[in-house]
Amino acid sequence: MCTRPASSHLVILVVILALAFASIPQPAVGQVAVSDGPVFLPIVTNENIPIPPIESGKFNVAFVYVGPIGESGWTYGHNEGRIYLEEQLSATVHTAYLENVPEGAAAERVIRKLAQTGFDAVFTTSFGYMDATETVAGEFPDVYFVHVSGFKRNSTNFANLLGAMESMNYLAGMIAGARAQADSSDRVGYIATFPIPESIRRLNATALGMRRTCPECLMDIRWIYTWFDPEKERQAADSLLDAGAAVVITSLDTDGPIQTAGARGRWGIGYDSSNACDTVSEHCLTVPYWNWGAIFVSLVQSMTGGTFVGDNIYFDVDSGALGLLGFMDGQTPAIGVTQDAIPLVQQTLASMRSGETDRFTIFTGPINDNKGNPVVAAGASLTQSDLEGIQGITGRPDCTICMNWLAEGIVPEAELPR
Repeated sequence: MCTRPASSHLVILVVILALAFASIPQPAVGQVAVSDGPVFLPIVTNENIPIPPIESGKFNVAFVYVGPIGESGWTYGHNEGRIYLEEQLSATVHTAYLENVPEGAAAERVIRKLAQTGFDAVFTTSFGYMDATETVAGEFPDVYFVHVSGFKRNSTNFANLLGAMESMNYLAGMIAGARAQADSSDRVGYIATFPIPESIRRLNATALGMRRTCPECLMDIRWIYTWFDPEKERQAADSLLDAGAAVVITSLDTDGPIQTAGARGRWGIGYDSSNACDTVSEHCLTVPYWNWGAIFVSLVQSMTGGTFVGDNIYFDVDSGALGLLGFMDGQTPAIGVTQDAIPLVQQTLASMRSGETDRFTIFTGPINDNKGNPVVAAGASLTQSDLEGIQGITGRPDCTICMNWLAEGIVPEAELPR
């Protein structure tokens, strides 16, 4: 019996698929596919990341996420803000999102495809998307781009967005220092992501807050060079606990470090979203978290109203977009927060919410670095460029007291990775 070679079967299959595809009506060149309902017909990029369709007749906003939405954390918080945006402006605004988009070249292709697909605005929500967003914004002047974190913008259609989370970290440091002191410890641990400006100033603010309630305390650091890796986070927590930390503070998404601390009879402080303590409440002291919704609504309204400016948008605590779990309206401090710390944190937070105290106040000198060298003179205060370490960025003044140092309170042997 004669059998057909496998290659012949493949040729026949390809011909059949080609004929079938040709029978499907295709949009004309340059035509944008739109959705009239809930049907999801993705366009696929080179990375096989599906691009969601736009909704005809609405202002379409896309959000690009570096990690999974999950149930808490950085991406979860942004997605809650996206949901709030669509709920508030549902009559005129449609939103969509993409998860797990890698930083770098892949992100640039995805962002470009979103603009080509017809989205009116694109929010990119990770530091590593900054250059990709800048590039694509230059190619699509009629599309609005907002990069969350980072420091670049173009004064027209590309803005940079972030808030003074360092203020909340300062308060979290106060809570951690008081807890360590109550437990007869002089050690607090901090799990850091990458040595980028926002991470450095939050770390330094935490150390300064810790020293306010525990002057003899030292903060140990573990840099893990990732935004999301539960196993690395747990390993870092164990390492800090082995070194004697009474409290482990994480700047990443998962509650793994808090679980690890709790299993060893210690305490943890979470990050990013208000529900980060939900599954570990017995051992969680607090969480500095974001409320992105109102900020997103304001920005989209400026886009649809024609008043959007590609600026460096940096909000403070008085915006209402920053929170500290256990200390906001209707909340109660966690059981592990020491009684002497509660009124001090409440008073400082009230001053921040009124605008009397801001991100610059907490970095007013005198401040030494972690090796005892003066870095901020008595009475001197940092500028926004100092906080962000700005050097050589078009349209931004250079820093003069550039935050390329670690603050007093951090263990003297720690070095800032270069």
